[in-house]
Amino acid sequence: MPLTRQQAMNTAEVLSTAVPYIQQFAGKTIVIKYGGNAMTDDKLKQSFARDIVMMKLIGLNPIVVHGGGPQIGSLLEQLNIESHFINGMRVTDAKTMDVVEMVLGGRVNKEIVGLINQNGGKAIGLTGKDGNLLKAVKLKVRHKTPAMATAELIDIGHVGEVKSVNTELLNMLTNSDYIPVIAPIGVDDNGSSYNINADLVAGKVAEVLQAEKLILLTNIAGLMDKNGRVLSGLTTLEVDSLIEDGTIHGGMLPKIGCALNAVKAGVNTAHIIDGRVEHSCLLEIFTDEGVGTLITNETNVVSPA
Repeated sequence: MPLTRQQAMNTAEVLSTAVPYIQQFAGKTIVIKYGGNAMTDDKLKQSFARDIVMMKLIGLNPIVVHGGGPQIGSLLEQLNIESHFINGMRVTDAKTMDVVEMVLGGRVNKEIVGLINQNGGKAIGLTGKDGNLLKAVKLKVRHKTPAMATAELIDIGHVGEVKSVNTELLNMLTNSDYIPVIAPIGVDDNGSSYNINADLVAGKVAEVLQAEKLILLTNIAGLMDKNGRVLSGLTTLEVDSLIEDGTIHGGMLPKIGCALNAVKAGVNTAHIIDGRVEHSCLLEIFTDEGVGTLITNETNVVSPA
């Protein structure tokens, strides 16, 4: 159906408003961690794919890192493989790791690649094993219960952390108009595979590439204060204070910690955004209002002139 004159004028106004942002971010790298509702709702999946294609078309270099915990859990249940968690992390034996690779490197990764390509992009799917993209080491987990005097080291199997990132491979792809879509599976020096938290992978990729932005999609409106109000703009010092006074706690700590570490390591800004909102990535990057929380090293968050 053709647009009305008013709708066309509104569209033109939106595009005009975005020009300063496009000029500011052209040629810059944006690392997006994709997960939550945005990854399971069909309408939101299409919205996300179109956002990524739009970024590339107007000169940004998006890199997508995705999770897939619920999908892994679902297949493990179908295969009658019981899941165990320690400190929120899935204990990953060899059999479970096979399922992780099947789901993340196969089903989920290729679905995202397909969605981006169907919307006019040139996505290419990768795991950390491709071109030694993500070199990993086993994650050492300390676990302590109230009854224990000291914490003990727990072996949770094939769960790792990022040792290094092959930036040459990523730069080659982005400079060739491709959009990398990364499954968070790493490989160690002996060729063993490791399941790595997707937030941590996204943060490390953003850090080593000195990305303009790290965007973490979530199922919440953003980081909130103790009264439930969204905090739209914060400095790293303010985030540290919110952690210290207990405002940021529980399950949000690892995600906020990832964003905080990235900014402290040189990423210009990190964003915790509401992935339940259509076109949330574009709204966060190309409007003053945004749809979440922005974290910066600057004392003030300044919009482009």
